[in-house]
Amino acid sequence: MEKNIIVDTCVDFGRDTENIPRVPFRILIDDEEIIDENTDITELIRKMKNSKSQIRTACAPPEDFINKIKTQAYNFIITISSQLSGSYNSAMVAVETIKEKFPETFVHIFDSKSASAGETLVAIKVKQLIEENLIPHEIIEQTEKYISKLSTLFILDSLDNLAKNGRISNFKATLANIMNIVPIMGEDGEGRIVLKEKVRGKKKAFSRLVDMLAEYNIDFENTVLGITHVNCLEKAENLRDAIKARYNFKDIKIFDPAGLSTVYAYDGGIVIAF
Repeated sequence: MEKNIIVDTCVDFGRDTENIPRVPFRILIDDEEIIDENTDITELIRKMKNSKSQIRTACAPPEDFINKIKTQAYNFIITISSQLSGSYNSAMVAVETIKEKFPETFVHIFDSKSASAGETLVAIKVKQLIEENLIPHEIIEQTEKYISKLSTLFILDSLDNLAKNGRISNFKATLANIMNIVPIMGEDGEGRIVLKEKVRGKKKAFSRLVDMLAEYNIDFENTVLGITHVNCLEKAENLRDAIKARYNFKDIKIFDPAGLSTVYAYDGGIVIAF
């Protein structure tokens, strides 16, 4: 039976993910609602910078997930961390609804406990296991194990957008900008965002990000590292080269952002996962 992968649009773009069916988030800027499908990232950044109001996002309704589920297939849905969005719950409602009419339909939902580069790596893992012709039980078991070991870190070029969206106070954002403080953020293992470290200066922050990889228990030769960049490919490539010079990762993939990653990582933002 066919195996069908479905993701929300917190999965970013690369050669491995470009053809996976996507359920789009909504991005709300001023009075405009943008459906996150083939989003023009340059135009999105322009609109965000010009907006004076809070920029909001909304997950897709259950109907959007239902429309992607195939009743005669093994369906695997991957969502952004359930601690960051209602996407996982929307997918759950979709599954409950479709099973009322088609109780034999197979659907498993993976809470990636991550976002952006992290969720993208989960999608790639599921795709790889499908291509290896594993049975559904093995795909679930190996993917859940992969998620449990996955780590995500990110550096923002500016805190202005987080302040605009009410994630931090305007005072904190202004103070950080004045003092040239760059926070290195990450997840807590359950999918919530936490502050890892504060570093003064962008060059030092990226150097520290590379150093931090040595503090994780990583099986480098069997681990793929993903980098999502928002409008800063050269920065991502420099980071990749710096990591390659220090660590023997199996592979390092660079992803282009979808709209949702662009909203939160913002112009110049970098997200890594491993």
